[in-house]
Amino acid sequence: MDKIFSNSTSNRLLLFFLALVAMAGQSACRKDEQKAGPVITHVRNYAASPNDTLVTSVFAGQWVVLSGHGLSDALQVSFNGVPASIKSVMFSDTTAVMQVPAVIPFPTIPAEKLNVITYVTSKGTTSYKFDILAPPPTITSISNENAKAGDSVYIYGSNLFFIEKLSFAGEVISDFSMAADGTVVGFILPHLAHSGKVIVTTKSGVDSTRFNVNDPVTGVICNFDDINPFSWGTNLENSSTEFPGNSGTYAVLKNDVLAAGDGTWWNNQRSINTNNVQWIPKDSLNTAIDGYALKFELNVPSTWNGTTLYVVRNYDMAFLARYEPWVSSTGAAVNYSAKGWRTVTIPLTMFRTNSGKGVSAGSLTELLGADAFSPINIQTANFLSVPTATGFYGAIDNIRIVKIK
Repeated sequence: MDKIFSNSTSNRLLLFFLALVAMAGQSACRKDEQKAGPVITHVRNYAASPNDTLVTSVFAGQWVVLSGHGLSDALQVSFNGVPASIKSVMFSDTTAVMQVPAVIPFPTIPAEKLNVITYVTSKGTTSYKFDILAPPPTITSISNENAKAGDSVYIYGSNLFFIEKLSFAGEVISDFSMAADGTVVGFILPHLAHSGKVIVTTKSGVDSTRFNVNDPVTGVICNFDDINPFSWGTNLENSSTEFPGNSGTYAVLKNDVLAAGDGTWWNNQRSINTNNVQWIPKDSLNTAIDGYALKFELNVPSTWNGTTLYVVRNYDMAFLARYEPWVSSTGAAVNYSAKGWRTVTIPLTMFRTNSGKGVSAGSLTELLGADAFSPINIQTANFLSVPTATGFYGAIDNIRIVKIK
């Protein structure tokens, strides 16, 4: 007699069989996922809650969280074709925290790489379409704030591309060139009628200088002409032969190769020393020290390597600011040269203890005294333990202190 299974028994066997199939399928899926390449599903802003939101676009330099699966062990991640640093990236299988490259040469990005995140692991590569935008422009410095008509002027900063409007002291500049990475814009200066800010407007935003350019008055301590508290130390000249493009009289600093540790700044032509001058208005001494900078124009026609140009107040070495453009980003001494007059900017926070290598003053009063009224001294020395590689020969003009914030 044949055995006949009940409906309930049949149902139990069917469910058991389906469960085995599902488990096998899940196992196969897990194996397939482990073998599959990376997948990006969405992007979040990297910030504390509640700002860790999903985003539909990112800026160059922004920190983000890439979400998906298969993201561990990345070999390369690029945004618009520019590789991001992955040395200190926090990876898991489902997330990767990283910074979008800060410098992306947007104008030169091929169309097929624009607005694309490319993620590469040993298991494969994925491309994720996503808007990657240029941030608003930032101006960090001007090559010569008091340039003359016909001079080449350069604006330095970041994201200086897709420029829609550029003005310099109120004069619109229509003919300019831009670096592909957006770090510099150059142009020939037209005739200027007055002082004013530098303003750069791009597709992403606008930035302007806090200070005016082509400004012979604001914050000027000494221009060696109509504002001339110069006392002693070096020679004053006004020839355009050695230092073309000058604006009247300037001071010349000069020294031959200096022996190791030579700090005899009082020798001929090694210092600019003024009478008492008002560094900043007395009623501004309670403002933040990082809001001001010392500036001057400098022209160095010869190679410069080893001599330190430094600034102190009232011959007091307690706080000293160094200017050493011959020191490379790695700390090595290299030959420096620059064509024509250049604006030097030394934030007052760069006046430091320990021969300029220590800590900044805690306040303007600590740095400048109770009335901010004292001589300014610009001098040369060799702080190295070896002789300088070259001598120093340069002209200085338009010494001033201006607000930078």
